[in-house]
Amino acid sequence: QVQLVESGGGSVQAGGSLRLSCSVSGYTYSTYCMGWFCQAPGNKREGGAAIDSSGTTRYADSVKGRFTISKDNALKTLYLQMNSLKPDDTAMYYCAAAPPWYRRTLSSSDYNYWGQGTQVTVSS
Repeated sequence: QVQLVESGGGSVQAGGSLRLSCSVSGYTYSTYCMGWFCQAPGNKREGGAAIDSSGTTRYADSVKGRFTISKDNALKTLYLQMNSLKPDDTAMYYCAAAPPWYRRTLSSSDYNYWGQGTQVTVSS
């Protein structure tokens, strides 16, 4: 059974940092495309960052230069380092996995495994 479990969310002031982690089990983790998505109340789920099996990354314009996605294949863990956080970053953050042929997709419909989410709240 495939499981993705996020951790590391919390409350922080604007300008602060958080690091999210996503522990993965149940499939050949290293070959999959992995991504981080966010969803604020009333909004659709949006892709923020993705990383493919080779470690090549892709970012949405809204987080480029502030967020860094990385992974540790040995630990089967995905990370999202979030710096210079803004109130607009407040959302539920989800990690997800997509089959390897999707490479660095930021489209939520390409992902077939999802975690339960972790809340990030940024106050001004």
